Amino acid sequence: MDTGLTIGEFSRVTHLSVKTLRHYHEVGLLAPADVDRGTGYRYYSLDQVPTAQVILRLRDLHMPVADVKAVLAAEDVSTRNELISAHLARLEDRLEQARSAVESLRELLARPEHGSAIEYRTVREQPAIGIREVVDRQDAVSWWQGALGELHGFATARGLRRTGPMGGLFADDLLQDERGEALVFVPVEGDARPVGRVDALVVPGAELAVAVHRGPLRTIDLTYGDLGTYTARHEIGVDGPLREYYLRSPLDVAGDDDLVTEVGWPIFRSAG
Repeated sequence: MDTGLTIGEFSRVTHLSVKTLRHYHEVGLLAPADVDRGTGYRYYSLDQVPTAQVILRLRDLHMPVADVKAVLAAEDVSTRNELISAHLARLEDRLEQARSAVESLRELLARPEHGSAIEYRTVREQPAIGIREVVDRQDAVSWWQGALGELHGFATARGLRRTGPMGGLFADDLLQDERGEALVFVPVEGDARPVGRVDALVVPGAELAVAVHRGPLRTIDLTYGDLGTYTARHEIGVDGPLREYYLRSPLDVAGDDDLVTEVGWPIFRSAG
């Protein structure tokens, strides 16, 4: 009687190693067509070759075993394609993250040794409208983008005159503990009665060391690093929220490379 292909023969046909085939049997991904009860030898049928080829390609795409099982168990083509498309979308996200990390590293290596130009500035308190919330660091960028858009819409709808660039204040906890208070604001004059998340407030004054960051937020840590190094070296840094002013915000530009952000680090500055 034809018992099918031995595990070694099936390995040669499918390019899946014997070790991998044994593992797939153990985890229930690809069971042999027959197992000899006396010897424990595994035998595979030729009908299983296409399934093995699908598994090989999905695993080459780093699809988890559980997801491969779901694809093989899908009752129709539409469900199977949805599962594969979802995994491909995750791969594309990871690829974009990798590209972004590579670009950031290249920009770091290409930076001039002297770093950012730093100046001192006295900032007066300003009446403003703002959105304040305690946020998780991983959600901070999406929250920030939404708050900017909401404040812009509110100011436009109310006819409020802006008296300066949009800005933000960020508590140390947001970086140190990955959760902390964030405030996005627009300096304005006029009636700014609170509605929903938007509140009327006064942005406090401060003494700041300021540097300009040009380009995407993914590299703004370099500008923060320059400011933090400078203030620590000169022993002038003080406690207080970090501050940003968006000279060219996402509302003003078509791409992240055109963003211009002033970063302010709170400092002690004598009257002289």
